[in-house]
Amino acid sequence: MQHNDFNTAIRVTETPGQVFNAINNVRGWWSEEIMGPTANLNDEFLYHYKDVHICKLKLTEVIPGKRVVWLVLDNSFNFVKDQSEWKGTRIIFDISEKNGQTELHFTHEGLVPQHECYNICRDAWTNYIRNSLYQLITTGKGAPNAREDGFNEELLKKWKMQAV
Repeated sequence: MQHNDFNTAIRVTETPGQVFNAINNVRGWWSEEIMGPTANLNDEFLYHYKDVHICKLKLTEVIPGKRVVWLVLDNSFNFVKDQSEWKGTRIIFDISEKNGQTELHFTHEGLVPQHECYNICRDAWTNYIRNSLYQLITTGKGAPNAREDGFNEELLKKWKMQAV
């Protein structure tokens, strides 16, 4: 069986623990527009980018220095017809040591070329992982999406989240 899930990887000289901590600092590499906790098992958080993308994620696996898995609970894009494309997919960060370096293998399980959002999402994830997260790990400063106007009450009610 062929797997077409999106994958990318980076290698760094930092420790698996440092890579793990950077992954969990979601505001430091993905977006400053994150609401909710992002580091512990069963944490739920919202990601929001303008009126283009909003999703609700849950941490379903958290193994320090080894693995982080997010489950996409809900998702909405303003540029695709099928709003179910990301729902139920998993975003996986696997950390391992190889030849004196730490490798981060990123997989968005369920993000496949047949999806309308695939090319845009592939390019976005590639940038976030290979550039922003890489920079956060290696320099201490990533390049996340800047904070916007925030989450309004209507948005919070729809996504069943409370303001932090």
